[in-house]
Amino acid sequence: MSNILVINGHQYYPFSEGKLNATLVDTAVTLLQNKGYKTHIVTMQENIDVEQQLALHQWADAIIFQSPINWMGVTWSFKKYMDEVYTAGMAGTLCQGDGRSASTPTEGYGSGGVLKGKKYMMSITLNAPKQAFNNTAEFFDGKSVDDLLFPMHMNFKFFNLTALPTFACFDVMKNEDIENDLALFTTHINKHF
Repeated sequence: MSNILVINGHQYYPFSEGKLNATLVDTAVTLLQNKGYKTHIVTMQENIDVEQQLALHQWADAIIFQSPINWMGVTWSFKKYMDEVYTAGMAGTLCQGDGRSASTPTEGYGSGGVLKGKKYMMSITLNAPKQAFNNTAEFFDGKSVDDLLFPMHMNFKFFNLTALPTFACFDVMKNEDIENDLALFTTHINKHF
């Protein structure tokens, strides 16, 4: 692994300027570059060139997706990015269609991905406290962070990417502990890269 694409999925709002997500991106890039990795950052504020983004996905050995979770999912700007870039990638850059064939139209769905050997890592920020997950008495009914991120994991699986463990910063608006989050993030990056 030598090339890392870092996608910052943050969408600016007056109450959420994106400082934490930007800090996590900068921390990851600094740590990775110090280890000899080549990195490229994409933000949702850029004018997205679809062909360039497809080339970056092919260039990357791993993709780090950094984003807040808004209303139980990714930001609308990253959803737009997926709709434009990932749909264009279905013509062979990211996958060969959905993996099915005319001779077996009901079998093999999701097996057309062409990015085998490449990895991805989800890193998210949430307003929800850590205790809200994996606890049947709390809001998420015992579900994990990765259960919440299931659609995103399936998107990356569709391209045949392999998951690295997810990282999450919890309770970032009401009970933040940024210093500890950054220390844990540094450990996470150093462990998996």
